[in-house]
Amino acid sequence: MFVSFQRVFTLSEKSWSGSCLQYKWQKTVGNYLAVAGPDNFVKIFDRHGQKVNELNLPGNCVSLDWDKDGDILAVLAEKSSSVYLWDANVNKTSQLDSGMKDQMSFLLWSKTGPLLAVGTSKGNLLIYNQQTSRKIPVLGKHTKKITCGCWSSQNLLALGSEDRSITISNHEGDTIRQTSVRADPADVQFSVMKTDERSSPGESTVSVALGKKTLFLFNLNDPDNPIELAFQQRYGNIISYRWYGDGYIMIGFSHGYFVVISTHIREIGQELFQAHNHKDSLTSIAISQSLNKAASTCWPVIHDLTDLKEMYAIVTLDEETKGLDQMCWTDDGQLLAVSSQQGSLHVFLTKLPILGDSSGTRIAYLTSLLEVTVDNQVEGESPVAIAVEVEPSFIAVGPYHVAVGMNNRAWFYALGDGGVERVKDTEYLGTVASMCLNCDYAAALFEGKVQLHVIDGDEQVVQEDRQTKLFPEPDQKYRILSHALTSEFLYYGTDTGLIQCFYFEDWQSVNEYRHTVGVRKVFPDPNGTRLVFIDEKSDSFLYSPLYFLQVNDSIFEIPDFSPAIKGVLWENWFSNKGVFVAYEEDKVYTYAFHKDTIQGSKVILVGATKLPFSHKPLLLHNGELTCQTQSGKINSVVLNTHSFLNNPHMYCAGLTKSSQIIQTSMLLEAWGELGRACLHHMEVELAIRVYRMMGNVGMVMSLEDIKGIEDQNLLAGHLAMFCNDYNRAQDLYLTSSYPMAALEMRRDLQHWDSALQLAKRLDPDEIPFISKEYAIQLEFVGDYTNALAHYEKGITGNNKFQDHDESCLAGVARMSIRMGDIRRGANQAIKHPSRALKKDCGAILESMKQYSEAAQLYEKGQYYDKAASVYIRCKNWAKVGELLPHVTSPKIHLQYAKAKEVDGKYKEAAMAYESARDWDNVIRILLEHLNSPEEAVRIVRETHAAYRNDLLHLTTPYLPNLLVSDELSSICQFFCCALCMRPGSEATIEDYQSIALYFEGEKNHLQAGKFFQKCGQYSRALKHFLKCPSSDDSVSIEMAIETVGEAKDEALTNQLIDYLMGESDGMPKDAKYLFRLYMALKQFREAARTAIIIAREEQSAGNYRNAHDVLFSMYAELQTQHIKIPAEMATNLMILHSYILVKIHVKRGDHLKGARMLIRVSNNISRFPSHIVPILTSAVIECHRAGLRNSAFSFASMLMRPEYRNKIDLKYKKKIEAMVRRPDTSEVEEESSPCPYCGFSLPDCELLCPGCKNNLPYCIATGRHMVKEDWCVCPLCDFPALYSEFTQLLETESVCPMCSEPLNVSEVKKTSDCSRYLQQDQLER
Repeated sequence: MFVSFQRVFTLSEKSWSGSCLQYKWQKTVGNYLAVAGPDNFVKIFDRHGQKVNELNLPGNCVSLDWDKDGDILAVLAEKSSSVYLWDANVNKTSQLDSGMKDQMSFLLWSKTGPLLAVGTSKGNLLIYNQQTSRKIPVLGKHTKKITCGCWSSQNLLALGSEDRSITISNHEGDTIRQTSVRADPADVQFSVMKTDERSSPGESTVSVALGKKTLFLFNLNDPDNPIELAFQQRYGNIISYRWYGDGYIMIGFSHGYFVVISTHIREIGQELFQAHNHKDSLTSIAISQSLNKAASTCWPVIHDLTDLKEMYAIVTLDEETKGLDQMCWTDDGQLLAVSSQQGSLHVFLTKLPILGDSSGTRIAYLTSLLEVTVDNQVEGESPVAIAVEVEPSFIAVGPYHVAVGMNNRAWFYALGDGGVERVKDTEYLGTVASMCLNCDYAAALFEGKVQLHVIDGDEQVVQEDRQTKLFPEPDQKYRILSHALTSEFLYYGTDTGLIQCFYFEDWQSVNEYRHTVGVRKVFPDPNGTRLVFIDEKSDSFLYSPLYFLQVNDSIFEIPDFSPAIKGVLWENWFSNKGVFVAYEEDKVYTYAFHKDTIQGSKVILVGATKLPFSHKPLLLHNGELTCQTQSGKINSVVLNTHSFLNNPHMYCAGLTKSSQIIQTSMLLEAWGELGRACLHHMEVELAIRVYRMMGNVGMVMSLEDIKGIEDQNLLAGHLAMFCNDYNRAQDLYLTSSYPMAALEMRRDLQHWDSALQLAKRLDPDEIPFISKEYAIQLEFVGDYTNALAHYEKGITGNNKFQDHDESCLAGVARMSIRMGDIRRGANQAIKHPSRALKKDCGAILESMKQYSEAAQLYEKGQYYDKAASVYIRCKNWAKVGELLPHVTSPKIHLQYAKAKEVDGKYKEAAMAYESARDWDNVIRILLEHLNSPEEAVRIVRETHAAYRNDLLHLTTPYLPNLLVSDELSSICQFFCCALCMRPGSEATIEDYQSIALYFEGEKNHLQAGKFFQKCGQYSRALKHFLKCPSSDDSVSIEMAIETVGEAKDEALTNQLIDYLMGESDGMPKDAKYLFRLYMALKQFREAARTAIIIAREEQSAGNYRNAHDVLFSMYAELQTQHIKIPAEMATNLMILHSYILVKIHVKRGDHLKGARMLIRVSNNISRFPSHIVPILTSAVIECHRAGLRNSAFSFASMLMRPEYRNKIDLKYKKKIEAMVRRPDTSEVEEESSPCPYCGFSLPDCELLCPGCKNNLPYCIATGRHMVKEDWCVCPLCDFPALYSEFTQLLETESVCPMCSEPLNVSEVKKTSDCSRYLQQDQLER
């Protein structure tokens, strides 16, 4: 929907016909329009189209411009060296002699100062200071005609010339920047490019259209990097461009396009918007920064700069058939001038000043620059248009008059049935800021004063001394800031905070209020009984000045009042007294003043309503806001706060009829909100109807009970209590005729502190009863100290209240115990007649672990089970025994029985177990301690049959005593079988099978497997062993191996192997079990391979002793079975044994032998992956100690490898590094001895003879190879040793280094014939 603009006037002179016009609006105020045609005249018109003056020039106008304030119009004419100046303030013309001999071509006033720049056709420049009349001629600024220019806000002057250069000069004419361009410049402008951060304040960018094709951007801060922007050829030539916003440029092109670009460096070259509104051509564009609108023409199209995609308006000129030319906006955006190519000029009203006023339901508002419309839509009156003589700056309307005015003058018009008649005009002593009217008087505010005078003194009978009055009085030293009129009163507010009420009837001030700060605005209601005022802090208050409101001189602060509020309107509908709205630019806030509420009189914020753009509220009537728009029309806005569904408080302000609202269907939440609002506003009858609609029976009954109460404070107190506002309810009750209601409320609410305070004032006799109730609550929450104090306060000592006192004494007893005064509390409880108190106190004492006192109270209260239980806890068995005849709990009998059993009193224990019906323990005691099997059998017979099965488990240890029993003769054989493994007992295979089947039924797989094995059923035995739980794994697998070994069944063997390998359950078992299986099956070769694998795993894990023991045991077993020893096993055992010998020799201080063994181990270091670095480190240290420096260096070098270096112990690292840096290759030569096979002499620690190629047996004491002359063997493991070394070793060690068995040196004998140990087939190759 397009906005239509009103045409104000059209200028069309014969002398202009067929020519384009030059024209410019007066800057700032826009009151004058200067127009130059082809007739050598510059004609000046006012904003209503009336000619004010004309300048007769010697030739056609070359250029014209207004100064920054719009006071001086400067004009250049052909064939003249003078500048023509017209002063708008005095309407006089003068000439300024430029002193230039060449033709002047350019003229422009500064944006910020009184400087006028004049350029000539030969490139010279004149700068004229209007204020000082100083002229600065600058010759040779350019070499050719100056065609365009622009002043910056910093008073820099940019000029463009036909010499294709741009100059930037200061206000003295000095050139500070100059640049050449590649085409003729036009339309020079200053602005600021869009950047992320402003590099410098002010306009630093010069833009120029070059040759009508490109746009040249010259940054003064970066003169070496200008930017030139080219555009699509289809756009045509650049006609005009304008900067706006944050560095945006709108460009119009000759083919009807206009484009928007950004000057941000990241967006340079990108079109942000493009439109083709004009199909044939585009002749001009104009931008109004104040309106935020842009206009383009061949035919005027208006766009909003915030949304360029939508057209805001289209201006139609049917009489212009050959197209339009230029456009120009006033600075305030109110008027848009459009010239045609035929020499006519049209002025449109694009923004009308929003001026309006209301009186009652009548409004007056500006509909054109010289037209005011009076309307009363509420009363159904037809609008009346009044043509006024001046463009007003203020409007006022009363019941019968309208006033318009500007400056210090006002015109008054009478509104009658016959039409509008001008009454008079009045001049005041100063410029009128605002005016108000009523039936008889007008009040004008000017220069801190208010003049009150009659509007039409001739037609009204007014006393002479009441014709006029000036406020303030001469002796009153304050300035009036605001005023308002009602039918009977004049209100005004001053800068000292005084609000004065002047009464016309008495012609004097009748009321005043002194505020703390100045009062900026006052807004009385239509009757003048209430007043809203806004102070200089932008706070707002409601003032009720008249005594008959029962709130005499009351001030109420208006909550949540926005500091941007511009005005206040009171509701004019008779039912809505007390409702007003406060409006700001885009929002209206609705307030309601409630005289009668449970909180007293107050102002509440009801809600807010959004205002459409540029709407000024003039009138509020029945929730409908009449607003004036900037187009000179009125529009209605319905406040959303005036619906009770949105805000029930507005209903209680009288905005809708109750019959309508009660019949309306609402959600339950809305009914509830309305009901609470009715309670808040003391509308009891309506609240009853609302809660009845809700079905809230309790609230309806409560309201019915109080609706007849006449005492307003008492009624308000009840309603405040219903609203959960208890503090306010108490205050209201206390000021009512029945203050006891406050005490009753606090007691009902269990607000005991408040209740006690009230009881002291209102009814001291109630204090004991309130104290008791308070104490009960304190006891419940654990505040025992205060509870005790209030229980004590609650004791009356009056026999009339015996039950009450007993309750308090019981509380004292409990609290005394809680507080640690056990003696007092226990004595109080014992004296008290209540059994329940004794139980309660006993429980408290029990929780405090005061068992003796607790049991005593339980016993006094005849709670024998509890007493016995507590006596048991404190080990008082004597008291327990006394109480047992009264005890009914089996649990207590059981506890007593166990205690007696511990004490060795088995007969009493058996009786107690029998009382507890614990037959298992009865039988156990009878058989184990009392040797009474007959009694045990009797008990089994007398009890339920289920206990007979338990007898199987109970009687096993006592079987000899049961053999004489006829009842158990059938199971004696079973237990005899169970005892078959005992000395002197015998059992058959059938007996074993029976026992196995019994355990199988009990799912005891381990025992079932054992007995199936004994009866030779190996398959079933293996099945049960393999089913055993993980807790029995080791035992069950050992038994399974034993079973398979006995069975010698290949299928069972394979089944067990599958289980051990994890084939059946996916969980491989320890390899030791597979080793033991092969041993049990006497498959020694497989056992040997398994042993090697086990030893290898142990060795990899660093468990070298375990690996040694595994290999040794397997070695010994193979030797026993006369089976060849695998070479790998022998080698691994030799290396592991050498490692073990290292510790023995180092411990004995024999570092040479230890070093030799470490050399052997280090040469096989890959077999010790877990301890490579520690072993090599030890080898370096021991070799160095033993003088084997070359070997030490070799192993030290190995440690310096990257993978080992960082793992060396820090205390050895530096020494080892030094050893590598400074190597010592000296080495103690190793001693030699003969080979026991061939006699070849070889080093002592060499175990492979180079002569006969045999693996030599080694000494288990030193690790050296054996020699025939010094041969002995360990009598326990039969491994060889050098006799001299072995005996020497056993002097300090007590075990054999190979088998680790204890050995004495005397048991070792030298072997004279060692030939049997040198047989070649002992080892596998």
